[in-house]
Amino acid sequence: MAFAPMGPEASFFGVLEQHRASLLATLRRRGPEPAGGGTHVASSSDVLASIENIIQDIITSLARNEAPAFTIDNRSSWENIKFEDSVGLQMISHCTTRKIKSDSPKSVKNFALILKILSMIYKLVQSNTYATKRDIYYTDSQLFGNQTVVDNIINDISCMLKVPRRCLHILSTSKGLIAGNLKYIEEDGTKVTCSCATAIAVPSNIQGIRNLITDAKFLLIVEKDATFQRLLDDNFCSKISPCIMVTGKGVPDLNTRLLVKKLWDTFHTPIFTLVDADPHGIEIMCIYKYGSKSMSFEAHNLTVPAIRWLGLLPSDIKRLNIPKDTLIPLTKQDQMKLDSILKRPYITCQPFWRKEMEIMADSKMKAEIQALTFLSSDYLSRVYLPNKLKFGGWI
Repeated sequence: MAFAPMGPEASFFGVLEQHRASLLATLRRRGPEPAGGGTHVASSSDVLASIENIIQDIITSLARNEAPAFTIDNRSSWENIKFEDSVGLQMISHCTTRKIKSDSPKSVKNFALILKILSMIYKLVQSNTYATKRDIYYTDSQLFGNQTVVDNIINDISCMLKVPRRCLHILSTSKGLIAGNLKYIEEDGTKVTCSCATAIAVPSNIQGIRNLITDAKFLLIVEKDATFQRLLDDNFCSKISPCIMVTGKGVPDLNTRLLVKKLWDTFHTPIFTLVDADPHGIEIMCIYKYGSKSMSFEAHNLTVPAIRWLGLLPSDIKRLNIPKDTLIPLTKQDQMKLDSILKRPYITCQPFWRKEMEIMADSKMKAEIQALTFLSSDYLSRVYLPNKLKFGGWI
């Protein structure tokens, strides 16, 4: 074994083992994952050729006395999204597009910025070097204005070239953390051994990590860093060992999502989410499980539909007699978010999720995971999570 388990006796994991067997049976029935639309891992020469083709089109337009334009898939429209239970939200193959024109006052700056970043990407790929999104922003922070402009353009370029962002040789600094039963080797040969006592940063180049080893019985995705740190302080990882814990510190960054996907593809270990019983927490869980509208073009590399909702369930609030004065009224924005999620295509295949969200909508109240501390300061790690994991309290 890779690690010496220190957790509960083997019988504790009985229901978890049954759940894993069920997940594996589903995978076998479905067969190999379809190599659908969206992005594909491309070689450096493919990326360079794609960029050269785009530049050639610009030159051709100029030679014809026409204003060059970039044609980019519209990533913000639900009309361009289809849902498959085995993949999640993905962009349809013939979707509506938008033009970034060089002769339009509204889009000429964006056209120039795309061209500038394409030039940087070409140099990075050609020289086999990498840069972070932050590096690119600081090459001319006054020109770009803010980091979000750079982030959106890089995603547009990735979508336009139909390749994952990592093939563009652009990395992002990870904000996520990982702890527990996991070893791996980074691209530069550094050996990493995760610990149950302290967390380490999620690697910035997930594609480059190799030789992953774990005995984990499950992976727990924790929405908030504060909850993640509390579980570490309570020695949850050691007491329910072997397991892995990950947090994206709120809405997950790309690296955290890529890591969760890589762990699923490598080990097919059951994955659970621990989020607040509010629309924002549910949204975050949906991003890990089914993906997001804006990154639907890369769904095959990011989504893990096998993820299950462990807690905090709205039905748990009543079941555990959590007092009303620890609950928070839903705001107007919360209600709009909840209505939006309930209308999404994946909710039709999640009747138990719908029921939980309807409980929240009817009560007009939400709860943070910290509400469990009313029952006892360590109720989450000592009672709530162990019982949920032992008796299959997920949906």
